[in-house]
Amino acid sequence: MLNEKVYKALNEQVGKELFSSYLYLSMAAYFDSIDLPGFAKWMKVQAKEELGHAMKIYEFIYERGERVEFPALEKPQASWESPLKAFEAAYHHEKFITDSINKIYECAKEEKDYATEQFLQWFIKEQVEEEAQTELIVRKLKKLQDSPTGLYMLDRELGSRE
Repeated sequence: MLNEKVYKALNEQVGKELFSSYLYLSMAAYFDSIDLPGFAKWMKVQAKEELGHAMKIYEFIYERGERVEFPALEKPQASWESPLKAFEAAYHHEKFITDSINKIYECAKEEKDYATEQFLQWFIKEQVEEEAQTELIVRKLKKLQDSPTGLYMLDRELGSRE
């Protein structure tokens, strides 16, 4: 059994991870609509990864003898001013998710829920990678300064993500 506070926070995190997947699919649709298939592919891979994160928490809640309760998901933003603005939004979203994971970790620590603390270690490490990935792309986009050639090259690079 999970502590009530920890259980509630983990359920909320499932919703946040599902929204992340939804948001990144929306970004993929935006990139497809402006003929950047590599950017779109990168976001589609990211969306699958976020769904995997939601499922990882889902399974943990279930293993602890609880049932997942799904929150309603809000509609994600559908377009951005530029590829840079979209990736800046992705970076800020990853920082939001990091903060959320850290708060759950603190809650688990306060409640002496050692299993959840241990479980969240993977997510803490993963968020360092998530933030670094998106921040690097933001920095690259800023360096391009609207260069069509640079954008094409970055599109090809992002399209190689597996």
